[in-house]
This record gives sequence, structure tokens and C-alpha cells, in this order.
Amino acid sequence: MAKPAAPSSNAANPGAEGAALLEALRTLLLPLARLAVARGLPVRDVEEQLRGAFVAAAREAQPAGAPARQVSRIATATGLTRREVTRLLGVPRDAATPRRSPATELFARWLAEPSLRDARGRPRPLPRQGAEGSFEALARSVTRDVHPRSLLDELCRLGLAQWRQDDDTVLLAQERFVPREDRARLLGLLGHNVGDHLQAAVENVLSGTPPHLEQAVFADELSERSVEEVRALVRGQWRALVSALVPELHRLIAADRDAGRPQNQRVRIGLYGYGAATEPSSTAGPAEAPSAARRAKRSAATPPSLTSPPSPASAAAAPASGRAPDAAPSAAAPRPRPARRRTRSPGESE
Repeated sequence: MAKPAAPSSNAANPGAEGAALLEALRTLLLPLARLAVARGLPVRDVEEQLRGAFVAAAREAQPAGAPARQVSRIATATGLTRREVTRLLGVPRDAATPRRSPATELFARWLAEPSLRDARGRPRPLPRQGAEGSFEALARSVTRDVHPRSLLDELCRLGLAQWRQDDDTVLLAQERFVPREDRARLLGLLGHNVGDHLQAAVENVLSGTPPHLEQAVFADELSERSVEEVRALVRGQWRALVSALVPELHRLIAADRDAGRPQNQRVRIGLYGYGAATEPSSTAGPAEAPSAARRAKRSAATPPSLTSPPSPASAAAAPASGRAPDAAPSAAAPRPRPARRRTRSPGESE
């Protein structure tokens, strides 16, 4: 794991760097919040994971062989109280169990309550309002902090219940709420793939010399048809990359095994493409005015001072909107105008 580099010149202006860091965190957290909301995961569970991650990171940052005052050091680094740090240090990070949200707690109670079942043992439809035996009464037995109508809306959004407005009754849409195997697998892949991608970007920012390749190309002013063509191109590039990489990785593994070298390293190599409608508030960065002909930008999650000089093969010019990308400059045929390569600093929006 990369260790933090010596304080940079940005340390003299913590306000500007802190604002950029918060902006970067907002960008990173919003997709995670969307995932949690879509799956009914309450914010307290996410906050518990975030607190635990802060404690783990602060613990890793402590000098080796310095267990004295560990709790106080971690509390100072994270802003948590010493009591909270002590509690979190005693929680196994791999044993976290998500707590139910009020909506999923209501769903589970509806399934388990014998009085809410019909003669065949199935959950029966409930009148939306009323005293005992109604959805409203069930909701109030779970929590009085959330209005029954809000719980109903959340259950319907999650696909767990249906509201029949013709007779004003509520019925369950399914009788189980457990992740399907494919969904659990996708979530596992999300954690591993995006986790390693983010770790690479963070280590590049914190290291004096970026150890990982982590770059992207950004372009706007495209039509939906053009984006579909780009997606097909990216998929083709991925197939070509996999075809070239997998045999070579197998060869390297066999060579290390035959040579008796310690096989204690791992790599993850990925390629992603993302396309979405342009939002007016996000098309220009803080120091970049909106323009009718903005250029596609080659970006890296490293500050300009941490970016290694590009090789001729990787210094392709950034294409202007509406133009075909310029070819990479070559030594045999130098271009009159040098390729423009722009590196985005952390926190700068696109």
C-alpha cells in the first residue's frame, strides 16, 4: 500500500485543498447513495461502515511499533471520540450485518405475523387504514418515526408491496426479500472492481510517483447514436485486451511457479465506459466557462505534478467537439501543433 507523500504545496492552503477533496467525495458518494437507497439500505448502516473505514485507515497510518496511545492517535486523526474508536476497534470488519430499514422491517413482520395470514398461510391483503389488522396499524407497530404512507410508498418503490386503490388495500408483491445469486455476485464484483480502481487512484494521489495506470478520456457534445457507436468500440477494445492479456497472465503465473518465485502479488486490469445525458450544471468545471466547442479531455486522477510525462504513443491530441480525434504524434511526421493533453486534478468536475 502506498504511503502518504511528504506534504505538498497545497498543505499551505488547506482551505482550497479541503474544498476540492469534499467536492471529489460528493461525486464519489452520490452513486453509492443511489445504490443504498435503491436496495433499502439505511444511512446508519452506511455510516457505521464509513466510521469503521476511517478507524482502519487511521490505524494503518500509525507508525509501526507504536501501540501506545493508539486510541488517542486514531481519535485525533478521525475526529471520533475515544469511546467510539474503542468500540469500532472491537468490531470485526468482516462481520458487519446490515440492519433492516423500517420498510424492510415492516415487510418481515408482515410475513411472520400469524394474524396477518389467510387460511392457506399466505400473507393476506390488508386494508390501508383502520385499527387492528390494517396496514396502518402494522406500520405503527414497527415505528412511529415514519408515517405509514411513507412506508407504503417505500415498499411499493422496492417492489415489495402493491396498493390497490380501487378497494384501498395493500398486498405483498413477493414473499421473500433476499438477494438473488446473480445480484449478490454483481454487488461483489462492484466492490472488488470499483474498490481496486479507487484504490489505484487514491494511491496515485498520495504517492510521490504514481504507481498505477489510471486514466480516462472524456468527451461531450455527442448524440445518442454516437454514444452507442462509442460503446460498441469500447466493447471491441475490451475483447481485444482480454484476448491479449489472459494468455500472457497464464504464462507469467507458470513462469513464476517454475522459477520458485514468491507468488504473493495480484493485479486487476479493467476497462469501463460510461455515457449519460449532459447536465448543464456539470458540463463546465469551476475554472472552465461553458463553450459551444469544448474539447474532449484526457484525464487522470492525479495532480499535474504527480503525472509522469506521456510517451509519444500515449500523447494523442484531445479532439475538439465535432472533429475526429487527432492521431498520436510520431517522430517521422511531427505535427505543426503539439497535442494538447490536460490532466484534471482531484475534485475538478467535468
